[in-house]
Amino acid sequence: MVTKEDLVEVLKTVEDPELFMDVWTLGLIYELELKKDIVEVLMTFTTPMCPYGPMLIDMIKDAITDKYKEVKEVKVEITFDPPWEPSEELRAVFGL
Repeated sequence: MVTKEDLVEVLKTVEDPELFMDVWTLGLIYELELKKDIVEVLMTFTTPMCPYGPMLIDMIKDAITDKYKEVKEVKVEITFDPPWEPSEELRAVFGL
């Protein structure tokens, strides 16, 4: 049985193509729910005009379904409320 913790570990392997850091550590994932064999992800991008947005969504879906065959569907919803802001730790990493 897949757990939320399992899904978090998978998300830690999905790297943002621009920032070269995983989507979980970047704080792009706002909510993560597992409902039987469906995973629902509420996330944001670093900017509304993110050129890699569609690719990032596909990477998340593929990572989860490749790792857990029992997951039949991954639904990803994008929100910009609240807009993404890097944490203090990330600011330090990025030298901001």
